[in-house]
Amino acid sequence: MKFSIGHRLFLSVLLAILAVVASAVYLLRQNVLASFGDYAVGIELDRLGELSDSLATRYRAQGGWQFLPAGDARHGWIAQELVRLQDERARRTMAVPPAPELPAAPLPPATPARASAPAPAAPMAGVMPPAPPAPPAPPAPPAPPALPLAPPRVDAPRADGVTYDLHQRVTLLDAKGAYLAGRVPGDFPLVHRAIDVDGRTVGLLGVAPSQRPSDAMAFAFLEQLRSSLWPIVAAAVALSALAAVLLARHFRQPIERLAEGAGALAGGRYEVRLPSTRSDELGELARHFNALAQQLESAEGARRQWVADTSHELRTPLAVLRAQLEALQDGVRSATPETVESMLRQVLALNKLIDELYALARADVGALDCKPVPLDLWELASAHAQGFAARLQAAALALEPGAAPARSRVLADPDRLRQVLDNLFENSLRYTAAGGRIALHAHADASCLHLVIDDSAPGVPDDALARLAERFYRVDASRSRAHGGAGLGLALCRRLLEAQGGSLAFAHSPLGGLRVTLSLPLARGAA
Repeated sequence: MKFSIGHRLFLSVLLAILAVVASAVYLLRQNVLASFGDYAVGIELDRLGELSDSLATRYRAQGGWQFLPAGDARHGWIAQELVRLQDERARRTMAVPPAPELPAAPLPPATPARASAPAPAAPMAGVMPPAPPAPPAPPAPPAPPALPLAPPRVDAPRADGVTYDLHQRVTLLDAKGAYLAGRVPGDFPLVHRAIDVDGRTVGLLGVAPSQRPSDAMAFAFLEQLRSSLWPIVAAAVALSALAAVLLARHFRQPIERLAEGAGALAGGRYEVRLPSTRSDELGELARHFNALAQQLESAEGARRQWVADTSHELRTPLAVLRAQLEALQDGVRSATPETVESMLRQVLALNKLIDELYALARADVGALDCKPVPLDLWELASAHAQGFAARLQAAALALEPGAAPARSRVLADPDRLRQVLDNLFENSLRYTAAGGRIALHAHADASCLHLVIDDSAPGVPDDALARLAERFYRVDASRSRAHGGAGLGLALCRRLLEAQGGSLAFAHSPLGGLRVTLSLPLARGAA
């Protein structure tokens, strides 16, 4: 089953988002369970503000903690005090219905004056008479009966006897931390709240956290969180799909072009090229692909040219031999020594061409047979040049050997070097104009011996220097095929030298023709 890159990206992004969500939920759960208890104890300390104020007031009134009970009664006194304060708070906040408005009481009727009553004395000048007495106030309505107070809620204990009731977990300590009342301090640390009187701390209210005081709150919160996980998962899937689509579109198009281009190369269409405008790894891959396609196209062109040139070069001597043999067979020509010699030259040319092609083919696959030994390259080259003296003289060319270098021993195959020198001198002999010169000299540096062969005009164009070692390449202007040769000699020379760790370079000669530099590493301890 084909599993596309879009599906792979979708699953990768989805798994990454789900892993992040799961990790976040797990860490949140651990943090909630670990810190919810401290949060709950902090809330409980805030709820003890009323108790703290009451204890501070009584401490100020008594001048100390003398009002605390003695003996075992101290253990339950804090719980009783909390219940008392709760009752008082309930009485203060209890709603009392307002009394109905009563009608105004009628004024009492005027009492007639009795005859025996003495007349009031006349007021003295400047003295106000006393005010008459105020009528008595109507009696207040009876107060409604007090409602019974609900008993304080105490949480039911668990099976192990631990209760979550705050009343049972409060401890009163003095300023030095000594026990005064309430819960006896145990192994669990207390969270304190100071009791201050006139700017001075006179005691501490401590709350001991229960073993699991916040399980109900924490798990309720986690349960709500779990109910919201499904929308989170749905959002993660949607985001994964969106990211996968965008990423797949971003990566799939260049990958598809690469796949199509590779298919085109496999089908032999080496002219295919890919856009390489991207700056990432895919753009670099496209550029490498284009370079590979260019090399394959060049190699294919060279291969076709190689086959065409090889066929042409083989066809020429074979055509001459066939014509001469047919002429002998038809009686047009007789088997004279001249005819036989002409046929032998064609056979030798054909044999040389085949040998060169075979040597190049072996060099291409790294199977060229070379047996390097220490030898004096300058002595070998000078002797080989003297072997061409008669032919050079017949071609009206002068040989100018130079001075021997200080060091000239190299590690090379003498037979392969003779083959190289033969091709180089043959090339100069064949393409140097009559009346010219051929100079031979050498020099050594720290690691190599450089053997230089210079010839005179005609020269080689600049654009042809880099192509002289290509197979079947010939300079049309001055070094044409009319001078003979198949264009394989210089290519074979370069491959023979490279197989022995050397090199062959071409440049313009100061004599006006071509300079060929043959370089080989010096043998160790060469003198």
